[in-house]
Amino acid sequence: MIHFVNKALADIRSNRFLNFITIITISLSILIVSVFMLFFENASRVIEVWNQGGRAMIYLEKEFSQEMLPHLTRTIRGLGEIEEMVFISKDQALDKLKKEMASRTEFFKTLQTNPLPDAIEIKMKSHGSFEQIQGFARQIQSLDMVENVEYGQGWLGKFLNIFNLFKMTGYAMCGLFLLIALFITANTVRLAFYSRRLEVEIMRLVGATEGFIKTPFYVEGVFQGFIGGVVGLVILLVGYLTISSGIAENLAAYVYTDIQFLSVRAILIILFSSTFLGWFGCYLSLKQILK
Repeated sequence: MIHFVNKALADIRSNRFLNFITIITISLSILIVSVFMLFFENASRVIEVWNQGGRAMIYLEKEFSQEMLPHLTRTIRGLGEIEEMVFISKDQALDKLKKEMASRTEFFKTLQTNPLPDAIEIKMKSHGSFEQIQGFARQIQSLDMVENVEYGQGWLGKFLNIFNLFKMTGYAMCGLFLLIALFITANTVRLAFYSRRLEVEIMRLVGATEGFIKTPFYVEGVFQGFIGGVVGLVILLVGYLTISSGIAENLAAYVYTDIQFLSVRAILIILFSSTFLGWFGCYLSLKQILK
């Protein structure tokens, strides 16, 4: 086996440019596939968390007084979809905002009155779909003294639209890029084979088996696929570390979850797929050449 590995490495060194192009193509294809997998994994987690109970803020009318709170909370709880409920007075909200923004702006020192409304923060129970959450929010908003209900409906609606769009196009794009990588891998092996045609003919004349001749090419294809997969995942990890914190901050206001990198299972699937891609490209090429 060591002989085949050394032979494959020697072929890679002798055809650096072709192998570089192949590895880059595989890595870009794997990157595209990994981006979709990363999005799907985190999108599914966000949707699952929301279905299990999302956070919402109920903003109350200016005429609201705390004497009305017991009746209003009983009415909201009577809807049967509340897991937790916390009343936040406008004074508490302003004090918290001042503490958080004190180092960033002097605006609060000029305030004469409190512009914030009283609010009730709730954590909803499990729902089957986003449409059920919307229906429940509309029920709350129809109550007296409720001015508005904010549960991330703007970003969550857009998020679901993007999720559905990715769902429709993801498989097609992944398939296209993998076919391109497969085509380039097969052609790289074909060119490597033709560059060694004389050597292969001599090996046949001295009695070398087809397996002995083909194995270095298969090892080369496996190397290309595996290295391409690793490079694609590294690029994805760098991008993830760069942008994930900003996305997580936006999500944190509405969802008790954070953005996570691909699971170990997904990483192993990607590496196996990229390695198989390199092997299968070699298999198709040799099958056609040696037909």
